[in-house]
Amino acid sequence: MLQELVVENFAVVERLRLRFHDGLNVLTGETGSGKSLIVDALGLLLGARASAEMIRSGAGRAFVSGIFDLPASPQLAAWLEEAGIQPENDEILVEREILASGKSRAFLSSRPVTAAVLKDLAPYLADIHGQHDQQRLFGGEAQRELLDEAFDSAALLDATASAWETWQETRRELEQLNRNEQEALRLYEIWEARKKEIGALGLRPGEDIELENESRVLRNVSRLQENAAAALNALSDGDMAASGQLALALKRVEELARIDEGLSAQATALRTAKIAVDEVTLELTSYMDRLEADPARLEEVQARLARIEKLKRVHGPAIEDILAVYEDACAAIDAYDHKNERRAELEAELAKREQAYLETAARLTKARISAASKLAKNLERELGTLAMAGARFRITVVPSSPSAAGSDAVEFLISANAGEEPRPLDKVASGGELSRIALALKTSVLGGARRESGPPRTLVFDEVDAGVGGAAAETVGRRLKQISLQNQVLCVTHLAQIAAFADHHYVVSKAEAAGRTVSHVKELVGDERIREVGRMLSGRKLSDEALRHAEKLIEDYAKGSA
Repeated sequence: MLQELVVENFAVVERLRLRFHDGLNVLTGETGSGKSLIVDALGLLLGARASAEMIRSGAGRAFVSGIFDLPASPQLAAWLEEAGIQPENDEILVEREILASGKSRAFLSSRPVTAAVLKDLAPYLADIHGQHDQQRLFGGEAQRELLDEAFDSAALLDATASAWETWQETRRELEQLNRNEQEALRLYEIWEARKKEIGALGLRPGEDIELENESRVLRNVSRLQENAAAALNALSDGDMAASGQLALALKRVEELARIDEGLSAQATALRTAKIAVDEVTLELTSYMDRLEADPARLEEVQARLARIEKLKRVHGPAIEDILAVYEDACAAIDAYDHKNERRAELEAELAKREQAYLETAARLTKARISAASKLAKNLERELGTLAMAGARFRITVVPSSPSAAGSDAVEFLISANAGEEPRPLDKVASGGELSRIALALKTSVLGGARRESGPPRTLVFDEVDAGVGGAAAETVGRRLKQISLQNQVLCVTHLAQIAAFADHHYVVSKAEAAGRTVSHVKELVGDERIREVGRMLSGRKLSDEALRHAEKLIEDYAKGSA
């Protein structure tokens, strides 16, 4: 439900702040006063297109904000969580700013979002139906959506959409497989060549590093032997060898430690050093035994390194890159070799998923046909109370191209006069009749008792009473009142018979201040409301008779409005 609306520098509105209420909220005023601007401003909060022309002349920007109660909806809660929006106290602040450049900015709970996000949120908050929306009644998609809204179709629609997407996903995969076959055939020889060339080497990760070290050793055998011999001589040969000197020093320090225990650590350190020197001596001796010039092995190592380097220049700087190319080639060859098996699997899966979709869509079709019959009867009954007693309504559900919304085409047909065959709305319905049909649809789809929990939705009717008068106008008012028992209703009207049903009445007026035209909105109470309804009855000259009529109208409708 819309709690509050703030509008700044929007067309002829300089600044206004409106608090709306539960039930039927009516906006009236003379033609051109700016009543529909309130609806247009609300439309911006629901994702409508913004334009720099909406900015009040001389202002740098226009701004609209609204506070909405959030309905108790698990789907909405999930949507808000996914969008990263955290409402406070089950309320949400929606803001829209229009800049002089024509660009606009949108915010939810002070967080920047796109206008598309506002459009996604709009169905949970409000529904605007104005004169321009009547054209939507001509569209098959809108008619199908209205029919779906008339019965509990959410689960079936979700199941159909899910089955459709699963079917199409398999179809796209199969098409991609067929599309890639020619390209795969062209690449097959390349994959085989790579697999053969890399596979023949039998590479191991890190092998190139090992080979480079072995090559250095084989190229420097003489130098290595010379240095190793010198090191052994220094460690173990002769009276001054490190091993002998360490042994002598260890013996002396051990004698010292027997007298002074404070030198025990030094004795231990020398003992460790002596063991380390002895181990290095043994390792160097073994190393000397293994060192041997091998020109044939050197040539073999260098040749293998050259082959590896050649592959690196093509496939990457490391052996791991080469091995990754090898694995990719093997996988591609395997996929190509088994493409027929995969195609058979996909074709079988495609048929299975198509059948699942068709079965789900058939259940949706059956539900739509049943709902169409009931909705058509309800519409005929509603239209009978709206001065269209002879109208016959028919809703056809016929096969159509499959889609996520099912495989049905829905069309609304009407015969406004007895003896005529029902025809499409755009062929026979006048503007006034379309207004009444739209209201009848809203009543049939949305009517009913007030919900036990959760705030109501906001439904906006902008001059939906166009072309209606007399007794039919009173019925329109009663229908709007009925809808307001379940939802918050905002209605822009010129008819006193409708305004008299209001729970809350606002008047929109236009005045000149400092050479500028400014629109104002005021909520009426008591006698103010009687005078406004009287004005609507009598025109510019307000007579006592009109005031008495207005007072009685309001009183009578208040008694029998429920």
